Amino acid sequence: MSVTTLDRSPRAANTARRRSLRPLRAWLAVIAVLVFAMVLVGGATRLTGSGLSITQWNPISGAIPPLTDQAWQAEFANYQQSSQYEILNEGMTLSQFKGIFWWEWSHRQLGRFIGLVFLAGIVWFAVMRTMTRRIAIGLVGLLFLLGTQGLVGWIMVASGLKPGMTAVEPVKLALHLTLACMFFSAVVAMFVRLGPNRQPVSSGMRWGARLLVAMVFVQIALGALVAGHHAGLTYNTWPLMDGHLVPAGMGMMRPFWMNFVDNIPTIQFDHRVWAYAVLVAVIIHAGALWRQGEADGRRRAALMVAVVFLQVALGIATLLLVVPVHLALTHQAVALLLLTTVVWNAGALRTQGIRVPLQRA
Repeated sequence: MSVTTLDRSPRAANTARRRSLRPLRAWLAVIAVLVFAMVLVGGATRLTGSGLSITQWNPISGAIPPLTDQAWQAEFANYQQSSQYEILNEGMTLSQFKGIFWWEWSHRQLGRFIGLVFLAGIVWFAVMRTMTRRIAIGLVGLLFLLGTQGLVGWIMVASGLKPGMTAVEPVKLALHLTLACMFFSAVVAMFVRLGPNRQPVSSGMRWGARLLVAMVFVQIALGALVAGHHAGLTYNTWPLMDGHLVPAGMGMMRPFWMNFVDNIPTIQFDHRVWAYAVLVAVIIHAGALWRQGEADGRRRAALMVAVVFLQVALGIATLLLVVPVHLALTHQAVALLLLTTVVWNAGALRTQGIRVPLQRA
C-alpha cells in the first residue's frame, strides 16, 4: 500500500502562489501599456496644440462626442470664446477644429477607460480573493492617485482657459505628467515585485537603483517645464547654448526660486545638465550591476545604458532640429521607456538575505 503526500515545502507554496498571481500580473501589464499609450496621446495633444479644444469638463456626458452638425457648431462656439482661439487660431475652420478636438477627446476617453479597467480589476481580484491585504491597500492607494491625476488634468486645462492664456500653465503641466509617471512606475514596480527571481544585492546597490528612479523622475519633470514654456524653441545649439556654457539671463528673476519654473534659459540649462547627470548615474549603476555577474542583472544593465544613450541622442536632435512633432513625441516615448527600465531594475532587486514570503491575507 502506497501513501501519496502533498509537497508543502516553502518553495512549492511560493510557486503555487506565484501561479495564482499570474492573472493579477497580466492585468497590471495591461494597465501599464494603457498608461504608456495615455502619456503618448497626451504628448501628441500638447504638441498639436489640442489641449484647450474642449472647454468643459463633464466626466460622464463628456464621453459622448458631438454627433450632429448643431452639436459640433456649439462645441466650436465654446472654443471660439477662448483666448487661444482669439490670439492664435482666429479664422480656424470647423474642419480644423475637429482635428484638435479629436486629440483631446481621445486623451480624455483613454483616461476614462483606464480608470474603469483599473477599478474593475480591483473589484474582480478582491471578490476572487487572489491578492494579499498589502497588495489590496497598494491598489486602493493607486486608485486614489489615478483619480487625483484626472482632477489635476482638468485643473491644468482650466489654467489655459483663463483670459489671455494660450496654453496651460507649465507648472501644472509638469505636475500632471509627473503624477502620470508616478502611477505608471508604481504599476510597473508592483508587476515586477510579484514576479519570480528577484536579484539579491547589497542595500547600497538597492538604494542606488532607487536614487536612479528619482533622478529620472526629476528629468521628466524638467522636460515638462521645457515643453510647457516652449523652451526647446530657443538655444537650438549643442553642446553650448548659443556659444555660452551658461546662457545670458539665467537666474535673473526674483524671487530666485522663480527661475527654476519660469526662466527659460534656466529651465533649458537645468534640463541639459540633469540629462548629463542621469547619463553618468546610469553608467555607474549599470557597471556595478554588471560586476555582480548575474545574467538578468547584466541584461538590465545593458538595456538601461542603451536606452539612456538613445534618449540623450534624441534630446540633442530634437533641440537642433527645433522640436519637430514626430521627434519630440519619440523623445517623450523613450523617456517613458527609460523610466520603465530603471523602475524595473529597482523592483527586481532585493536586499541580500531577506525573503518576503507570499501569504494570503
